[in-house]
Amino acid sequence: MGKQIQENNGSDQTMNPFKAQTQTAKKGQETHLNALALTIFMLLTVIAIICAAVMDTRGYSDGAIAAVVIPIGTVATLLLAAMQVARQWEKAVVLRLGKFSGLKGPGLFWIIPIIDSITRWIDHRVMVTPFSAEKTLTRDTVPVNVDAVLFWVVWDAEKAALEVENYQAAIAWASQTALREIIGQMTLADILVGRAKMDADLQKIIDERTTPWGITVQSVEIRDVIIPADLEDAMSRQAQAERERQARVILGESEKQIASSFAEASQAYINNPTALHLRAMNMLFEGLKERGAMVIVPSSAVDTMNLGGISGITSLAQNEMRKTEE
Repeated sequence: MGKQIQENNGSDQTMNPFKAQTQTAKKGQETHLNALALTIFMLLTVIAIICAAVMDTRGYSDGAIAAVVIPIGTVATLLLAAMQVARQWEKAVVLRLGKFSGLKGPGLFWIIPIIDSITRWIDHRVMVTPFSAEKTLTRDTVPVNVDAVLFWVVWDAEKAALEVENYQAAIAWASQTALREIIGQMTLADILVGRAKMDADLQKIIDERTTPWGITVQSVEIRDVIIPADLEDAMSRQAQAERERQARVILGESEKQIASSFAEASQAYINNPTALHLRAMNMLFEGLKERGAMVIVPSSAVDTMNLGGISGITSLAQNEMRKTEE
């Protein structure tokens, strides 16, 4: 049962490749560890504990110990909440009493504890989002599966934080719907041979949808187009038949050229029977010089060109050659 659940989860991630990426990005936004503030907090806490221990050994009252320890603990807690560090590629969205206060970072910055709150950390690096359209009908009603990759970047962190709830998921869904829309407007042949145009159209449509969110699309690339197996076999047979047709056409053109060459060569023998006779003798010799060869000559050629006598002489010469060799 556990194995089946794992397999189902894996298939879900394959079906929606941007789902896991969106969840990871959201989790990263919720937990942003500040190592510097945490170190100062732990250092002040240790100092407070040491002071309390020293004062206790010297016989100070509990009120005096509390008067020292409580302020140190309060300062440590306030520093932990007020001191923030943003990495080079990040912007922190700060709200003051629920209203947008500004963007902070990169580097060290301060906020007012309790009054200020950081609701989101915006990443300004180029992000990659894979998306797909499964079993989408083309204009000629062919179901296809198309996988693509989207490259985008946040250019306005304020809009990305305030105009849309989860811009990673919004971009993924907008990309998928745009891909389905483009596929529905194109034929299968256009999709297979016109990927560059498809990439440009997708980039334009997605960029128009994401610009109000402070996000720009740098490029869209189609990774793979998968068609049904039956249609793939039919297209393969069609291509093979087309190649056979072209081969037959080329063979016919070759026969025409050969016939034309023979017609031109025959003009040299029209008024020169001696040349034709010598050519016939050479052809017969070439045919009979191989051992075990048999040449079939039309009877008309035998009568008109005296090939019977020539063939007899050739056979006698061939037999004499064999005897000499033996």
